[in-house]
Amino acid sequence: MNINEYPELGKINRLKAVRESDHGLIFASSKEKEVLLPRRYVTENMGPGSVEELFLYTDSEDRLVATTLRPFAMLGEFAVMEVVDTTPHGAFVYWGLPKDLFVPAALQRRAMKKGEKHLIYVDYDERSHRLVGVQKVERRFDRQPQRLKRNEEVDLLLFDRTELGFKALVNGRYEGLVFHSEVFSELQVGERCRGYVKKVRDDGKIDILMRPIGKKSDDLAAERIVEYLKNNRGVIPLVYKSDPERIGELLGLSRKNFKRALTLLVKKGVIEVKENGTFLRLK
Repeated sequence: MNINEYPELGKINRLKAVRESDHGLIFASSKEKEVLLPRRYVTENMGPGSVEELFLYTDSEDRLVATTLRPFAMLGEFAVMEVVDTTPHGAFVYWGLPKDLFVPAALQRRAMKKGEKHLIYVDYDERSHRLVGVQKVERRFDRQPQRLKRNEEVDLLLFDRTELGFKALVNGRYEGLVFHSEVFSELQVGERCRGYVKKVRDDGKIDILMRPIGKKSDDLAAERIVEYLKNNRGVIPLVYKSDPERIGELLGLSRKNFKRALTLLVKKGVIEVKENGTFLRLK
């Protein structure tokens, strides 16, 4: 990979160390644009001539600086971040770096409060030449998810809980919703998980399932049951008539999905269902 021609704010840059300074190590792009890596990030393996991948942002005095740390989200990306402080002009959120990210009041849907978690988009403010956080994320989603197919597996970042279900960032760019009726295990805002496309709506939003449709769903449920059995001495305290909440608590499955998977495993001779539980059969 080539060294960056010019330093890029908010992104990972590949830069070459050119000299030491009292405050750390000076790195430069191929066009000899320099940036400081503060001493606290300099390791024994670094020195003049070494090439490193560094994230660039601005310090408290708005100077361009480098770090070996990685933020939760880079320029043009989303992440769930916690509010750590507020001012009349905006809020500060923790994004994985020593200097918190500022979310101006004008870029908030409503006044953010300390301790809250929100989905934040990292943007560049042309007037201040700083990275800023955006809570008004609706216009930042990609509304053209037509390439996604029904039952396709996707990455999810749960960012809000509503009366209908959990709002989710899908594959890092689309907006989706997991209805409460499709949730069979405890989920939390900020959690990353996998889901499956149920429907791409006309408005570009996506309805998401937590388990696939059809035979693939039964196969995955069966794998989950076997995995649980192998990790718990070959027994699980569940049978066909077990309480749906208990099934969801232990396996994250609906009762219907669980029963179909049990039948599948019984037919294959993998398990034996007794009155007091389900047992892994010894080969």
